[in-house]
Amino acid sequence: MILIAKFLFAAIVAAILVGNAPAQGQERDRLPVYLAGSGNEALDQHILDLLKLNLGSQREFILLSDKQAALIDEAPIVTIGPGAFSRIRQANRKAPVLAMLATQNFLDGFTTLSPGRVSGIYYDVPLLRQALLGKAILPQATRIALLSTTGSAALYDTLIDQLQPYNLEARLFIVDDDKQLIPTLIRALSYGDFLLAAPDNVIYNPRTIKHILLTAYRRNRIVIGPSQAYVKAGSLASGYPSFSVMAEMAAAYLQVFFETGQFPAPDYPSDFQLEINQQVARSMNIPLASREQIAQAVERLLTSQEAQRDE
Repeated sequence: MILIAKFLFAAIVAAILVGNAPAQGQERDRLPVYLAGSGNEALDQHILDLLKLNLGSQREFILLSDKQAALIDEAPIVTIGPGAFSRIRQANRKAPVLAMLATQNFLDGFTTLSPGRVSGIYYDVPLLRQALLGKAILPQATRIALLSTTGSAALYDTLIDQLQPYNLEARLFIVDDDKQLIPTLIRALSYGDFLLAAPDNVIYNPRTIKHILLTAYRRNRIVIGPSQAYVKAGSLASGYPSFSVMAEMAAAYLQVFFETGQFPAPDYPSDFQLEINQQVARSMNIPLASREQIAQAVERLLTSQEAQRDE
């Protein structure tokens, strides 16, 4: 696979630069991969099967209990979900950990403190890509409404600075207690052509999402994001990374670790799928292109700006 080949090449170059002894590489090559599960047996088994498929059947995979985690020294541990990651870090702060199904906001502090030893495949979608998804669906849109708490406002800092080249602007509306949620949301919807939701569990959670979606619907405003699950609940659309792409990338990261003793820096998958709620679109009289056409429109917006920056 192209992605794995790219990381293998990077691993070889890194090994030469840092002067890793062949004996060290051979020793790491015999290490197993430990897996700390999410508690969802079907999900954990699916990811394990995908990792085996991408990394090869010769590698030993071992399901890990929290007690066993304290004893791990140099073998990599793959964690599935933020809960598994937190448990492993509490049990062992020295073990090399590769996080799956955890967002950038959750992982960044850990990966910054332990570069190379803690890394991850981000489970969320870059907010700029989500914003451009809204633009592709509503080409006339120019203003984006954002909801956050004071503590999560930084989630949107990078996005706000990125929007101007796409003829978009955004405004942040702060909610710091439950009583403020709907009144603040109403003000946000009056401003924005659509509401863009980040993976902020304080704002967007099972307790609040029904109220947010109904309020947006009654004011004829769509919600984009924050994930595939929320599209099923009533958001109009969201990008999401597929398990197969995340597993391919995780396998590549593990192979780099076995070659160099270090993980690459955490990153987003290179490819995203698109979930659309057709029923919501019909009820709001929003004409939709095909899923493929919308995805292509997002890619064109991104690549056009990249080309301009390279000139």
